[in-house]
Amino acid sequence: MDSNNQSNTKSHSINENQVVVVVVPFPAQGHLNQLLHLSRLILSHNIPVHYVGTSIHNRQATLRVHGWDPNSISNIHFHHFKLPPFLSPPPNPNSETKFPSHMFPSFEASKHLRQPVAELMQSLSSIFKRVVVIHDSLMASVVQDAINIANVENYSFMCTCAFAVSYSRLIAVKLPPEMTDIIQAPSTEGCFTTQMEEFLDVQSEFSKFSDGSIYNTSRTIESSYLEFIEKIDCNKKLWALGPFNPLTIEKKDSKGRHSCMEWLDKQEPKSVIYVSFGTTTTLKDEEIEQIAIGLEQSKKKFIWVLRDADKGDIFDGSEDKRAEVAKGFEERVEGMGLVVRDWAPQLEILNHSSTGGFMSHCGWNSSLESISMGVPIAAWPMHSDQPRNCAFITQMLKVGVVVKDWAKRDELVTASDIENAVRRLMETKEGDEMRERAMKLKNDIGMSMEEGGVCRMEMDSFIAHITR
Repeated sequence: MDSNNQSNTKSHSINENQVVVVVVPFPAQGHLNQLLHLSRLILSHNIPVHYVGTSIHNRQATLRVHGWDPNSISNIHFHHFKLPPFLSPPPNPNSETKFPSHMFPSFEASKHLRQPVAELMQSLSSIFKRVVVIHDSLMASVVQDAINIANVENYSFMCTCAFAVSYSRLIAVKLPPEMTDIIQAPSTEGCFTTQMEEFLDVQSEFSKFSDGSIYNTSRTIESSYLEFIEKIDCNKKLWALGPFNPLTIEKKDSKGRHSCMEWLDKQEPKSVIYVSFGTTTTLKDEEIEQIAIGLEQSKKKFIWVLRDADKGDIFDGSEDKRAEVAKGFEERVEGMGLVVRDWAPQLEILNHSSTGGFMSHCGWNSSLESISMGVPIAAWPMHSDQPRNCAFITQMLKVGVVVKDWAKRDELVTASDIENAVRRLMETKEGDEMRERAMKLKNDIGMSMEEGGVCRMEMDSFIAHITR
């Protein structure tokens, strides 16, 4: 712990009843992002927050955060712990699955945070009445020593939707009759590498020691699945505190805005489809070619974020092959579409009045951002929990169309598949109805955050519980 953090810790110890929160994220963008948003929400209740990671991943989290004033996290205590050196190879677009196995060395290295995190918990436990540890469910082994410290409580953050978790629980629990109609999901075959499945099994064992679970979701959209999980884990508390992302986006002056936002300003309402497959997907050359042809043939306005997957260390300066479109494509679509090759302000794009659809990999972070901004989804899952998130979005919420069926994941998505999905979402009555449903969900979520709303009460309940 650096000296600055030590002095800050002491300044909080005036009130002996105070509580401190330690947040332990998993080192991948969608996880870092969600827990940084949650840290900010907890901080707004005047509870000190310590955010744990490496200097690389803490920098990544803070550099890419958007949707609110970066100064609002200036009071979070970031702990930059060192890890043994790990290999950060470039992503391989031709690997057997889309799972980002090139990032696995950084996932493995994160296990070495156990000792510094244990020391931090121990030092805070001697100053505060209660230490509340919120760890990503994939970091359960890192916080395993919490069980040995009397005034430390340990909560597992589930980084996916309750629907996906419900389905995975069915393996061990007989499905109650009332749930048979509302849970349908694809298999997890092809979602993970064998290495990652073993990693998940280890974390799952340590998760048994948590005092409860936190979800980045809302009872407004997932009450059935949350209630189902509560029935199974009846001895553990559960809070749905999401969406963690802000629902109103702070406007930036032109100097601080991404160039794509000025282009969006000039487009018709709901006329643009935003295309982005997240930070862990690398497309093959032939996939890029088919997407380009499909977008061009659709004749619809688009913003396409085309970048390779993150490496374990995104600041590793080595030059890798960059994803590229065919020569002449950008000239042909000038005025109709933009190709963005750097980090794009996704929340701002989804919140913009010109955005009418989102072609997405269905990572839960992106999915919830889209739902909370009232934007329907053209769903193309790639790996991990994404096929089940896709099923939830398209079958249950009915705010999306499927670009690529998970059962056909090994087949090439053609230009006509892309064109059809874009047109279906952006120019049909069915697409308009999905937009209406998405806007209703956005409004319902917004109302639930207000005084007396279910989300506000859930957060109040969590804060009351940890400060009891």
